[in-house]
Amino acid sequence: MKLQDLDIIITAPPAPGWGGRYWTLVKLTTDTGVVGWGECYASTVGPTAMRAVIEDVFARHMQGENPENIELMFRRAYSSGFTQRPDPTVIGAFSGLEIACWDILGKDRNRPVHALLGGRMNDRIRAYTYLYPLPDHDISAFWNSPEMAAESAEDAVNRGYTAVKFDPAGPYTMRGGHMPAMSDVSRSVAFCKAIREAVGDKADLLFGTHGQFTPAGAIRLGQALEPYSPLWYEEPTPPDSVGDMARVAKNVRIPVATGERLCTKAEFAAVLQAGAAEILQPALGRAGGIWEMKKTAAIAEVFGAQVAPHLYAGPVEWAANIHLAASLPNILMAETIETAFHDRLIKGSIRVEEGFVTPPQSPGLGIEVDEELARQHPFKGDDLHLNMQETPCDYANGNAFEGGAPPIEG
Repeated sequence: MKLQDLDIIITAPPAPGWGGRYWTLVKLTTDTGVVGWGECYASTVGPTAMRAVIEDVFARHMQGENPENIELMFRRAYSSGFTQRPDPTVIGAFSGLEIACWDILGKDRNRPVHALLGGRMNDRIRAYTYLYPLPDHDISAFWNSPEMAAESAEDAVNRGYTAVKFDPAGPYTMRGGHMPAMSDVSRSVAFCKAIREAVGDKADLLFGTHGQFTPAGAIRLGQALEPYSPLWYEEPTPPDSVGDMARVAKNVRIPVATGERLCTKAEFAAVLQAGAAEILQPALGRAGGIWEMKKTAAIAEVFGAQVAPHLYAGPVEWAANIHLAASLPNILMAETIETAFHDRLIKGSIRVEEGFVTPPQSPGLGIEVDEELARQHPFKGDDLHLNMQETPCDYANGNAFEGGAPPIEG
């Protein structure tokens, strides 16, 4: 059995666009006719350029190869161009293709992917959700409203969730780490207070920041949030300095989580060695794929750290996350996004039920991709999956954060 054909579908979820502006789905077919699906989360270049990168990685390192040889293909991509180091674009392209290889292998052997990763360690996976606006909420007002966030959290708990994530501490500026405005600190405290009062001890609070603060700024904010006992403080400083994040971890009594922007076991191991985080959040469509993150989870186990796969993408990456989670002894939980489009794209083959996900027993990833639906919603723009703003933090007038990645108007 050899990898033969590649097809790439860049599909855009309808408004309001939860999961990003577009999802990059890859479809691999072997010379024996087995089809595997994967998803690339890399978003450092636009869709047209990313399509070219995926095609190059496949043709250069994978086409004609036995899909069993994942280690060999990974080393080719990882070392390409005489680099031998993580490259978020190349590794992101490989990650989605690697996920598709596992789907192929599971289907060829009539076994679910997790059965090929050491077996089923967990019969169900604890899920968490980001706080999204309810139908009666004003979307533009939601992101700065502790009261609406509390209502959304209460709704999530009523649906069975035991953990909710929110990130009111914007802005997400490309200018690097900054000191939060006092208004950002006050709003973050108000969010934690309102959500904690709404859910009590029925759910954990997961506080996101997405790498936007200096160490001093992150410590200042984190210490203000300690009375509400969040389960984690997500990526409090930019990902390029594990020493900075370690300073935060040592000075804030909230576990630090990180990983959605990291690639390969090399970067995750550096975080663990520095004592910078206790919860790892790999995005499997960027981080190196299923096998590389299985290795990363084993390293984390030695350090007493847990894994909580990240998801701000489509349901194919989610399926990969669930299979990895099913095989891990140190899984904490997995992120989910429940929209009608997510569900329809995999024909309801995996769902959250009462706050948990049951790993599928069907062969491969256990999903049936609605290829026709994916093609009916092509992404026609040239924007990135997510963006950071150029304007700096506003210390005089306050800051507003619009969640997710809404479709471009016009």
